[in-house]
This record gives sequence, structure tokens and C-alpha cells, in this order.
Amino acid sequence: MTSRLRIIVTGLLAQYPLGGVTWDYLSYVLGLARLGHDVFYFEDTGQWPYWPEDGGLVKGCERNVAYLDRVMQRFDLGDRWAYRFPWQDQWFGLPQWRRKEVIETADLVINVSGTLEDPEKYRGRGRLVYIDSDPVFTQVKIASGNDYFQRLVELHDVLFSFGEVLPGNCPDTGHTWVPTRQPINIDEWRTDRPRRDAFTTVMNWSAHKPMEFADRSYGQKDVEFRKYLDLPARVAPASIEIASQQGKASKLPVDLLAHKGWRIVEPNEVCRDLDQYRSYIETSFGEWSVAKGGYVVGQSGWFSCRSACYLAAGRPVVVQETGFSQVLPVGEGIVVFHDLDEAALGIREVTADWDRHSRAAREIAEQWFDSSRVLGELIERALQRVPGHV
Repeated sequence: MTSRLRIIVTGLLAQYPLGGVTWDYLSYVLGLARLGHDVFYFEDTGQWPYWPEDGGLVKGCERNVAYLDRVMQRFDLGDRWAYRFPWQDQWFGLPQWRRKEVIETADLVINVSGTLEDPEKYRGRGRLVYIDSDPVFTQVKIASGNDYFQRLVELHDVLFSFGEVLPGNCPDTGHTWVPTRQPINIDEWRTDRPRRDAFTTVMNWSAHKPMEFADRSYGQKDVEFRKYLDLPARVAPASIEIASQQGKASKLPVDLLAHKGWRIVEPNEVCRDLDQYRSYIETSFGEWSVAKGGYVVGQSGWFSCRSACYLAAGRPVVVQETGFSQVLPVGEGIVVFHDLDEAALGIREVTADWDRHSRAAREIAEQWFDSSRVLGELIERALQRVPGHV
């Protein structure tokens, strides 16, 4: 058992005050606190905040800071956060003297998703740890000659990645990527909620254009989803529902999807905050989802943070293979597919024996994603002084 450490976690809790994003980063903070560590949350991205109802970046940060404060207060972490608004370097939360003292004495700074604008400012007595939550795209950026991004990555002492079988089909960047996965606070997820009749997922249609490298294209979810447009007709009367932003900016082909039998709901209405998001997952029949095209091409072993939450709620997942079957048990609880036929078969299998798949889903979450296990292993490996690059 590692002794009590002082740990800083970074993230995007205030930047994107959305249910799924909240759980992604809160799980690190809450998990480390429940392991008995002296944990703090710092958000220092240099980005202007986003507000969902406004549909984009906003001029002020008052609502975002209030959201962050509410979340941290709720979990008895109200005096353990700091947020920097880029306009005139305004800080909220911890006072300056306290921030300085925490940075100087931290044993670990866990930079989740590489969200720190300048990691070098967090160079104290401890170790800087990078969590690559977007494998394949991270490696392609480096291999494509993005020197600024590579420099930021290499400021860290240890590099972890959700790409558990890197390099897979990804460019080899010459770095040592230590495998890790999303931690889940298992006891925050219930398995006994009444379930609806729909397989669901929460998704973006496309965040940006495909990345190109060495004659390969690394696309977003839209690239893969189009291969499965006819799935609802193949699995009827089972229903599949997607919570995805609509409107012109999202590029979601609402009319086409509705014509093909997909249910579409607005995420700001069904899973806006951490409670709605959790309820949406806990009351689903299970999850069906494609992965980003880049994850499928790269086969790095990435597994969705969202899918891990479904597992914790005892909701089976039918998800597209990205190489994770090399490190996670599949067949019960997690059902993988490579094409339309396998996707339809997976839905039928889960529907026919839901109780068995539900039990398996929760068991997988407990054995493979529990925050105490994931974060305990991460800390041990971070302290082993594994080199970040060769």
C-alpha cells in the first residue's frame, strides 16, 4: 500500500460542465481521496469556458466556476480546487499562497487528458504524469510533426495511455506509453434501477475533420456510424437511442437517422449534469455504440469512459472493436462487433439473455475499472520512474 501522497489532478470539469465530462475527471479526484490521499483539483487550461445552453464559448466564467464549486462541495472537496480564467489570469478557489504551497509539495501531478496549458509551471518536488485519454490521435499528432504538442507531452516524467496495446496500428512515436484505463467510482453506480426498452449512447457526431498520416485517415464517429445506418431495421423490435447534439453546427443528419429508425434525444435535456447522466445510463437497457474512426483504424486498445459507466451500472455494452479485446474480457457483459452483421447479432444476444450479461457487466467493472485498483496501479507505476520517451 502506497503511503499517503499529495496529488494534484487536472481536468475539464468547469470548462465543459456536462455530466459525462464531470464523471470522467471527478472519478480521479474522488477515487484518490477515497484511497486516503491528499488530493487537489486544478483547472489551468488557458481556454475560455464553454456553456452548453449558450452553444459555445462564453465571455465570463461565473456559471462555470459555480458549477465546479457545487460539484466539489457535494463530495466534501470544497476547499480543494482551483480554477484559472485566462482573462487577466484570474484565479478562483484556493488562494495564491495555498496553490503555490500545494504545487511545490505535490508528490504527483496527474495531468489528465493533457489539459494543463503549461505543465512546467507545476514542476515541484514530485513527478509530472501525462494521461493520454485520446490514443491514436495523440500519436498521429506527434508523428505528424506537431512540435508544440510533442514538447508539451515530453515535459512529463511518465506517459500513460488509454491505448493499452499501443502502438497497435498507430505510428510509433518512440515514447514509452504505460497502459491505464478510466477509473470508475463503482459505489456511485446503481444496478437496480428499472430499465427502459432502449439501447442508448451519448455521442458527438463529429468533433473535427479526419486526420491524415501515412496514407491513412483517422476520422470521427460519423465515419463509422454511416456503416450501421440500417441497424435499427435489423434488430427490431429492439430500440436504439442516441443522445447527440442536434442543429446545423453538429452536422448530425437528423432526418436520415429518424428515417432509418434511430431514436434521437437532446443531451442537454436527458443527461445535462452528473445526476442526469448517471440516471440516463442506469435506466438504459444497455449501450450500443460505434467508436471514432481513428480508434478503429488505430486498434490501440482504447475503451470508452462512458461504456465503463454502463458496465458499472450493470448495463451490457455492444461496442465496436478497437483492440480492447486483447486486455478486457469480451463475450459476456462486453459484446464486440466489427461489422453490421455482428452488431445486430450482439444486440440480439444481449436481449435474449439480459440478466447474464448484466451480471457480467458489473463484474467486469468491479474487476477491471474500479478506481481503487486502477488508481492504485497508476500511482505505483508512476513512482517507478518509467521513462516517458527513449
